Amino acid sequence: MTRGAVLIAAEDLFGRQGFAATTMDQIAAAAAVAKGAIYHHFPTKEAVFEAVFQAASAGLAAELARNSAETTDALALMAQGVRAYFTACAEGPTGQIILKDGPAVLGWERWREIDEEHFGGVVPTCLEAAMRTGLIRRQPIEPLARLLTGAITEAAAACNASSDPAETGRVYADALEQLLEGLRTR
Repeated sequence: MTRGAVLIAAEDLFGRQGFAATTMDQIAAAAAVAKGAIYHHFPTKEAVFEAVFQAASAGLAAELARNSAETTDALALMAQGVRAYFTACAEGPTGQIILKDGPAVLGWERWREIDEEHFGGVVPTCLEAAMRTGLIRRQPIEPLARLLTGAITEAAAACNASSDPAETGRVYADALEQLLEGLRTR
């Protein structure tokens, strides 16, 4: 109960104020618990943030999966998923937690590990389906998946650095869609 209340309060505060502006005292007050109760579950504010980040990533991955369940074209599915990811991360709490504070607080390597955990299987799975159905020619999946994942990760970094993440996300999603269309067999 306490851990859940802390995570709900922290998600709200991190999402609205950002990591740097949020204190453990604020989290405790919003969760209606003593600050010591937070430290019982989390050794640091960074640990609280990582738990919030994990939950936000899992929630976004589940939402993207639900919203793309009816798409049967694997390349269109990948393009649609990336576009939805950038749209969700363009503003508001999700964007603040996942794109703005995530890499800065967790460090690039840990941010990528968690991102891989929640979203990493999508690209290889879509590529395998595209090859199986003849949308793209058979080729080694792992290098192609890494190249595409690298492009998507760089686009996320560009959105993070942009003064207009929504527009930046749209432009990069359009470019990725064109790249994926270029893979189609003719």
